[in-house]
Amino acid sequence: MREYKLTDWLPTTKKEVELRGWDTLDVILFSADAYVDHPSFGTAVIGRILEAKGLRVAIVTQPNWRDDLRDFKKLGRPRLFFGVAPGCMDSMVNKYTANRRLRSEDAYTPDGRHDLRPEYPTIVYTQALKRLYPDVPVVLGGIEASLRRLSHYDYWQERLKKCILVDSGADMLIYGMGEKPVVELCRKMEAMLGADEREFSVSRHHLPQDVRQTAFLVRPQEVPGGITDTDICLYSHEECLADKKKQAINFRHIEEESNKYEAQRILQAVDNRMVVVNPPFPPLTQQELDHSFDLPYTRMPHPKYKGKRIPAYDMIKFSVNIHRGCFGGCAFCTISAHQGKFIMSRSKESILREVKAIVEQPDFKGYLSDLGGPSANMYAMGGRNQSRCHRCKRPSCIHPQICPNLNTDHRPLLEIYHAVDALPGIKKSFIGSGVRYDLLLHRSGDESIDRSADEYTRELIQNHVSGRLKVAPEHTSPHVLRLMRKPSFEQFYAFKRIFDTVNRQFGLRQQIIPYFISSHPGCTEADMAELAVLTKQLDFHLEQVQDFTPTPMTVSTEAWYTGVHPYTLEPVFSAKTPREKLAQRMFFFWYKPEERANIMAELRRIGRSDLIDKLYTRDKNNPTSKKQRHPGGRKMR
Repeated sequence: MREYKLTDWLPTTKKEVELRGWDTLDVILFSADAYVDHPSFGTAVIGRILEAKGLRVAIVTQPNWRDDLRDFKKLGRPRLFFGVAPGCMDSMVNKYTANRRLRSEDAYTPDGRHDLRPEYPTIVYTQALKRLYPDVPVVLGGIEASLRRLSHYDYWQERLKKCILVDSGADMLIYGMGEKPVVELCRKMEAMLGADEREFSVSRHHLPQDVRQTAFLVRPQEVPGGITDTDICLYSHEECLADKKKQAINFRHIEEESNKYEAQRILQAVDNRMVVVNPPFPPLTQQELDHSFDLPYTRMPHPKYKGKRIPAYDMIKFSVNIHRGCFGGCAFCTISAHQGKFIMSRSKESILREVKAIVEQPDFKGYLSDLGGPSANMYAMGGRNQSRCHRCKRPSCIHPQICPNLNTDHRPLLEIYHAVDALPGIKKSFIGSGVRYDLLLHRSGDESIDRSADEYTRELIQNHVSGRLKVAPEHTSPHVLRLMRKPSFEQFYAFKRIFDTVNRQFGLRQQIIPYFISSHPGCTEADMAELAVLTKQLDFHLEQVQDFTPTPMTVSTEAWYTGVHPYTLEPVFSAKTPREKLAQRMFFFWYKPEERANIMAELRRIGRSDLIDKLYTRDKNNPTSKKQRHPGGRKMR
């Protein structure tokens, strides 16, 4: 095992900067998360990427914004810019539940403390930096900026908000996965410095405006190159405030351009200025993605957290991310909006190098918690004819049906599993990421590819389930599933039959854990009541459930806010009041005695008394018996 010293982490204090012999810094990154030097934590990735380019980078984590701002001053001015990110999660989702209640724990903070992160840290940190260093550029990154780059609905303030550049006062934002744009931004800024960079005074006016995957504010007459016929000009923020339908129309353009290989520039007027959103970079190549993961991470929290627990790190310390991107396009999910729909897969060699590094960790016991990604079984998948993908603007490659151009071959992923399991020190590799069972059930017409899906399914269930396999049917109602962009619930039945069959064949006692959502746009109480009946028939006592939380830049959020579907502009009902949402959620817990009277009363109120007997008929052979169950809902034999 390698012995690490303090300088193996990126510096976080003036003393650590001096230990490296530096007297200046090129970029200072501010993060609302603790600093974990691991490829799953965005600030660490961006810091290491810039370090690999020869830049001097430091990280300020969870600065105190309530005092005299000393944390914002302690490292001085950077030569190029300040970078600000909220952390791995949207800060408001991180702090609050769907009912706007404060969460009991912040997973990205030492010991789970929830008082070290402000609401909207991107805005709070930027405003602090601008008060102290008004002329130093501030560049935003991370999911909070990415999903708020244009007018967006904010669930916590219950209003349509402007581009986050307006509210924060930042000079530029990078959206999506930031390795390529941040390197290009720094390269262009370095070129602007000229020969005698010591005389250069850093200024927001020196930020280049031609970097892909960035957004910035200018006066309408200053739009680079002028407004052209190839630009997509959205309705202004003010027009969207006056007419929600215009916000819905805007969103369709935003989502389609986010999921195109060759996207157009997007413009939106706000406050007599113009937000310019440059098209994204093409997806990373495998070599570029390997480079990002192969940087010299210590894979551990910074030593200043010694003796403290960082919950999110505990969850991923023995897991490996093998690809990025997701072509599922689920209506409520932000993954494709941030990472894109095109799958970027690491090489087998890069994955094995990371696994070997994990094996060397002193507390590793031989069990990998996950070999996965946004969806566990999309590794190495993409279009057979890439030229067709370059012209495509579908937000999902698998809804409403699987694209005939999509290669669904699971053999490359099976090869990864077999190679990892053959490594010395690996006893078992589990798949903790969610599995797309619609890909496993799909028949492509290619016998070898279809056979690989069957082989993968058996391999997964027999060898890679740590007692519980997570899948996400999300609902049972056909019309709700269509709005969610999820497959028919009949496919869940089919997959469960295979899961149960393989378990019987190998004498396994494993559970399948389904995820469900209540109060999604289009969902009614009757839909939830029928979900309760169907899941009861499947012998589930649900535990992996959630109330729909509107988050920026999803189809579901736009439908929830505007009342219409962004693609059809047809009306969509949403449960919005606390009473409506609670009435839907309680159907998940039909089996709890304290919910029974409320559920029966609600079924009578909505005219579905027919479901009462289906939910509450007792065992005919023993009317007083109570079945004992595991938490996931499977019977205890």
